[in-house]
Amino acid sequence: MRDAKFSRNHEKLGEGFFVPVQPAAFPEAILRYRNQSAARSVGLDELDDAAWVRHFGRFEPFEGSFPAPLALCYHGHQFGHYNPDLGDGRGFLFAQLEEIDTGRLLDLGTKGSGQTPFSRTADGRLTLKGAVREILATEMLTALQVPTSKTFSVIETGESLSRHDEPSPTRSAVLVRLSHSHIRIGSFQRLAYQQQPEAIIKLMRYVMAQYYPHLPDNLSDADAAEALLAAFSARVAKMTAGWMVAGFVHGVLNTDNFNLTGESFDYGPWRFLPLMDPNFTAAYFDQQSRYAYGRQPEAALWALCRFADSLAMVTPAERLQEVLAAFYPQLETEMAASLRWRLGLCAVDAEAGLDFTAQFFRLAKETKAPFDDIFYYGYAGENAGGSAEKLGREWTDLLSAEAPRQSALPAFFTDTGEGAGPASLVIDEVERVWHPIAADDDWRVLEAKLQQIRAYGAALATP
Repeated sequence: MRDAKFSRNHEKLGEGFFVPVQPAAFPEAILRYRNQSAARSVGLDELDDAAWVRHFGRFEPFEGSFPAPLALCYHGHQFGHYNPDLGDGRGFLFAQLEEIDTGRLLDLGTKGSGQTPFSRTADGRLTLKGAVREILATEMLTALQVPTSKTFSVIETGESLSRHDEPSPTRSAVLVRLSHSHIRIGSFQRLAYQQQPEAIIKLMRYVMAQYYPHLPDNLSDADAAEALLAAFSARVAKMTAGWMVAGFVHGVLNTDNFNLTGESFDYGPWRFLPLMDPNFTAAYFDQQSRYAYGRQPEAALWALCRFADSLAMVTPAERLQEVLAAFYPQLETEMAASLRWRLGLCAVDAEAGLDFTAQFFRLAKETKAPFDDIFYYGYAGENAGGSAEKLGREWTDLLSAEAPRQSALPAFFTDTGEGAGPASLVIDEVERVWHPIAADDDWRVLEAKLQQIRAYGAALATP
């Protein structure tokens, strides 16, 4: 812990924003995953495994950190219906610390760490399969440069859980994620529901100071609310554009699953597209396809509108509506840039970028090419020696007309060895990774998949 700098900033908000809680006492603590890259970013990479387990399996406090974890208070809309009975029901804020390179405040939060006053009838636990799925989701989204939390640690806890959506009994785990914040849209909704405008202002000012330091600190409350909404909306546009280009379906875009840093997190029934299908839905319980792939931009804007509803206690709603009018143009611009980056193509002007995006998604739907194949075989088009012809003539015509970002393909796209090909995470691949863990406690397939995903990310990041 040579460089770790812990903070207790969230405590400054005071009572009413969180409840101190105690973690569950688990019968076992078997370390299954530690994210050394994320740990290095906050100065925790030199912890030995025993210390790692004490802190992230037994939740022994760090010196200078919270003496007890904090379960955060929030409400939210769930599938369009307001629920005032939410809050951290199987997780808590364990610690805050600074990112070494930037000095940004980061959170270490949990999932599956036991019951809290907000658990209601739930057991506060997480299945091991759910933890493995979150590792995969965050690793892939990180590789694709989508703003996301990082899975920091997974420790198997030795309990047997009963779940209706998995063969039971199933193994249990506790997960720690590294995020820039765990304050959600639902945190503001709760205060609006309780008619606490002064508390909204307090939380708004805290969010601006900690996570939007570029915003002036001398704005009036009304101007500050407008500025925060504009900055947050731009981040949500970037995150949502990232999902769309990744072919990622979050599954549960309730307002308590949007944090105020515009960072994707809390991965439950997520999926990646096998083929372009705007109606593809991740969650079996999303009977109305509210959060289908093609409706994610709509869901994101709807959530932003609910945030604006809360801020309307501070500034006129008309001003906030004007801010939100910029969301779709921002989304389109971000999608165009992200799409060309993932395809290894040079940037172009706005009009050309939007036209290419429209052609890309039209072809993806018409040709029904595997979504991940398009980005693998079409990377950099014909001009860089790509294999777009494997996708069909229409793709060759579209991609060969574009200038590649690199003069030669990164090795990831030319390797023919074991594990070569698209770093796909469609559901059959996720099950292929999980099966040897469930059957034989064999983690090698997961490790190989993570290596492939990271190699993909490194290739995409090549200048």
